[in-house]
Amino acid sequence: MSAPAVTAPFLAATVLLGAAGAAKLARPDDTARALQTAGLPLGRQAVRLGALGELAVAVAAVALPGPWTGALVALSYAALGGFVIAALLRGWPLASCGCFGRPDTRPTPAHAGLNLAAAVVAVWWAAVVNGPFRDLIRHEPWGGGPLLLVTGVIAGLAYLVWTNPLTSGAAA
Repeated sequence: MSAPAVTAPFLAATVLLGAAGAAKLARPDDTARALQTAGLPLGRQAVRLGALGELAVAVAAVALPGPWTGALVALSYAALGGFVIAALLRGWPLASCGCFGRPDTRPTPAHAGLNLAAAVVAVWWAAVVNGPFRDLIRHEPWGGGPLLLVTGVIAGLAYLVWTNPLTSGAAA
């Protein structure tokens, strides 16, 4: 049995969740500023705690893939998507959400869509996963190399959408 079709998108979403958590651990200021702009009186320590949670969920999802860790990834992305949707609907003047611990782009419908798509992928993963990654990729061609390549491409493209000012319409 080969890996489910959702494996690469799930791994990409999980890697990005962990990368965002690690970045916010190191640089929480922009995320704290975005939360304060949204009326949530949360500072750097609260952002770091949330970032540690993101990192822990990502590590757990890779180390112990299964329905529970897939559900945690889905919940993380649903919460992030909900924040972006609230920012868009309420017109919060956010210059950046600080998703990757630095100023990047303001929240956009593309950000919301990617977060919600990642949540759906994680739910799908939670529904179909049936073992550790080593078992899932055992029968993949070339030791899983193509799967890792596709994972990297998906993660890279999603990162560009989340951080590139050209996708937000902010650049002139």
